[in-house]
Amino acid sequence: MRSIETKEASITLGVIVEKRRSTHPWADWIWKPVAVLCNPPKAEPWSELVSDDEYIRYHAASLPLILYHKETEALTLNLMLPQPELYVVLRNGEDLDSEFPYEPHLVTASSYDAQDYTDAGDDIVEKVEMPEPIAAFVQAFVEEHHVEEKFIKRRRDRLNVEEQKFGKLPIFQTHTKH
Repeated sequence: MRSIETKEASITLGVIVEKRRSTHPWADWIWKPVAVLCNPPKAEPWSELVSDDEYIRYHAASLPLILYHKETEALTLNLMLPQPELYVVLRNGEDLDSEFPYEPHLVTASSYDAQDYTDAGDDIVEKVEMPEPIAAFVQAFVEEHHVEEKFIKRRRDRLNVEEQKFGKLPIFQTHTKH
């Protein structure tokens, strides 16, 4: 889906979250986004995909990957990686009694956005491999919307020291020995 007026594009991805047994004494399980699906199935959130004694993988949700024309610099840098990445954000769920303590919140291709979510410290942010069809989708978007910004060196303002004194004597003054 593309929008010419807002210069954005989106595609729906399935978020795969793994619940793995923890060896930590304070936690029974570790929750981690591990992959995304192109063309996700129409399934209920938290549908079990595969499991064994140590882990369970769920199709946790389907979320849009939204690309904005102002993010093309970050997207370009991502596409230059040997393996482009997507970032999945899990947020604490509102229902404390739920079997699933986290809710998929966001999928982004911008490392800048991912960094913003890690700065808060409340969310789980994991990078996952970007599937080839999604990389092609992102590449096409960048080719259509990226505008290289020319670097302009800023000139420094000249400082008039006499004006900066504000009529006061300096606190520390160098003295010469006589």
